Amino acid sequence: MDRPIPLDEYPIHQTPLSMKHVATGDRNAYDRCIFHVFDHQGRALLVAGLGVYPNTGVIDAYATLRVGDRLHAVRASDALTDDRMNLGVGPLRITVDTPLRRLTLHCAPDPDDPNSLSYEIVWNADFPALWEPHHVQRRGDRLTLEGRRFVQAGRCTGLIRVGGEEIPVTAGEWTGTRDRSWGVRPIPGEEAGRGDEYRPEGFHWLWVPARFDDRFVMVIAQEDADGYRTLNEAVLVREGHPDAQLGWPQADITYRPGTRHPERAVIHLTDQSRKPLELGVEILASSPLAVGAGYPPADGWQHGTWQGRGWTDRQVYDLSDPAAHPMAAYGVTDHAARFTLDGRTGYGIFEHGSFGRHDPSGFADYTSVAP
Repeated sequence: MDRPIPLDEYPIHQTPLSMKHVATGDRNAYDRCIFHVFDHQGRALLVAGLGVYPNTGVIDAYATLRVGDRLHAVRASDALTDDRMNLGVGPLRITVDTPLRRLTLHCAPDPDDPNSLSYEIVWNADFPALWEPHHVQRRGDRLTLEGRRFVQAGRCTGLIRVGGEEIPVTAGEWTGTRDRSWGVRPIPGEEAGRGDEYRPEGFHWLWVPARFDDRFVMVIAQEDADGYRTLNEAVLVREGHPDAQLGWPQADITYRPGTRHPERAVIHLTDQSRKPLELGVEILASSPLAVGAGYPPADGWQHGTWQGRGWTDRQVYDLSDPAAHPMAAYGVTDHAARFTLDGRTGYGIFEHGSFGRHDPSGFADYTSVAP
């Protein structure tokens, strides 16, 4: 028998349904988050997240830590329960200490391996959360993605343990960004059907939260094969000031020869008086989301897929040989980066993916790479 859940006690309902249920019957309904925690020298990059998939009855989470060429991954999945305030699965847990201000990220060690990845990190916001543009994608007439998102930047403290080493996460030497989203997003296992007729020739993506001491800059650009912009954002956030739009961002990306791996970039912006601004980007460390983190086209585990009750998995990947993970080149990669803007230095994430044809970059097809 279907009964109320504890969250139904609160006056937060959006529809005449229990908070156990979402307003859509789409199997691809989701509600999840991603965190990035990294040091300013590029020695370590932690990516962690948790997701709930109410129409498939799944909750799952992941964490990957890149140190050198080693990527340590922890993944967990289980049946979704009625306790929606419990943001934990297996060894991974997120505690909301003060909404929109302070969260704590936990990963317990493998009891059979004292050298396994574990951490406890306090994530503190430095700037108000910023809504991202409403994100909608269709393949033909089929709605494949509709997401509501906010992004935020802050600082982190705590301790990471891995491989017998303790890595202090020190205020002032580490940065944290996060993205919170919900809506509809593809979960593996659904037939594409006629949607295969509308498979895009190319996809080009930038998602760039950059934190400076006194300001936060957010840039988003999504383009089709011919460069047509389907998602666009460039915003400056400062405490005590209204948010300022920074024009139509254009990125000049320098790729590593023979790849589509960015090494540096300049994002051209404009301030409120239409004065040109340049957001400089220097890549410090990279983590392909298709390796360990469960983002497509990952083989093995992907988000929202049923793995059975109490599933936990730990892996260590060697990223020194790109040929060992060929699908990583066809997925989005999160790059920890150093940014410069108008004489200031900041840190953030340069999330990038470019697949198939992209005329502005000179990529003719899926095999094209930088000269």
